[in-house]
Amino acid sequence: MKIISYNVNGIRAAFTKDFLGWLNAASPDIICIQESKAGNDQIDIESFEQLGYHSFWHSAVRKGYSGVGIASKIPPKNIHYGCGIEEYDNEGRILRADFEDFSVISVYVPSASNIERLGFKLEFCHDFLNYVKNLQMEIPNLIISGDFNICHQPIDIHNPIGLKNTSGFLPVEREWLSRFIEECDLTDSFRYLNPESQQFSWWSYRQNSRARNKGWRLDYHFVSSSLKTRISRALMLPEVKHSDHCPVFLELTQ
Repeated sequence: MKIISYNVNGIRAAFTKDFLGWLNAASPDIICIQESKAGNDQIDIESFEQLGYHSFWHSAVRKGYSGVGIASKIPPKNIHYGCGIEEYDNEGRILRADFEDFSVISVYVPSASNIERLGFKLEFCHDFLNYVKNLQMEIPNLIISGDFNICHQPIDIHNPIGLKNTSGFLPVEREWLSRFIEECDLTDSFRYLNPESQQFSWWSYRQNSRARNKGWRLDYHFVSSSLKTRISRALMLPEVKHSDHCPVFLELTQ
């Protein structure tokens, strides 16, 4: 089973860059999308259907902002929009698809451009951890895919010393991510198979960062440890360029 997570930085903009052609060629079983930046009525769901995907979207109330999606070749048993907390659900940040023996979550953790948004981000992180822990009582096998807007370790960022006081690599954010992994008994699939590889999933549009590979690893597939032995491949796909992020790829054996 192949799963891709991709912050597309605008699904409509990605469509103009042959996103559908790439998706058809890549042919994942499931793709989790973040930052769709479009209302449900603005997303070309029919084009996904023509490629064999059932697609579901949780858009933000604010137009052109945030939003997550899941497209799957496997019809899900259930779709759950949001986590039941209005301030997060209004921003379209969590979408869950339940399948026969596992569930997939597409999540877009807030970024923090100022102190106020950092507080909001940390509140979201706290509540998301509790959401996952409660969910695991009912669904033990989880695949949590998305843009966490946090680099976990120094290897995950191109300049860990110079950026140590920058949101996305703050000690408080990194400590939360460690706690999230530990308390929810999750495995970082990429780091599991690539313990010493420095690869990134996001590059600023400024200063020619992508060409110079001055990046950050913000995008993850976390899997319940019960699924860890099924991880067969975990890759960054930096050659795919519809966005300032690249897709991240996970393959699980059946």
